[in-house]
Amino acid sequence: MIMRIWRTGVDETRAAEYERFAREQSLPMFRAHEGFVGLLFGREGSRCVVTTLWADHAAADALERSARYQDSVRRIAAAGFLTGESSVERYDVHGSVLPGRMSG
Repeated sequence: MIMRIWRTGVDETRAAEYERFAREQSLPMFRAHEGFVGLLFGREGSRCVVTTLWADHAAADALERSARYQDSVRRIAAAGFLTGESSVERYDVHGSVLPGRMSG
């Protein structure tokens, strides 16, 4: 399993807009991709993180190449509520404890 972490900043006065976009746009987009396992949305003040879980690197690669993902990236950038630089990191998952599943 692969953990993909996207980090960004958000204008705190528009955080509700960002969170609505995440819930109404990003979540369905991720769910539509083969190999999607799950996700966590996190925010602390102006710092935001989206951690998605993928079956393997091929599934994460397919996400990043997909037209639907690229369109979502364009729309969130155009919305104007993101601030600063965004970054993406990937890690192989070597252990987890998740609701309904446990591995180590």
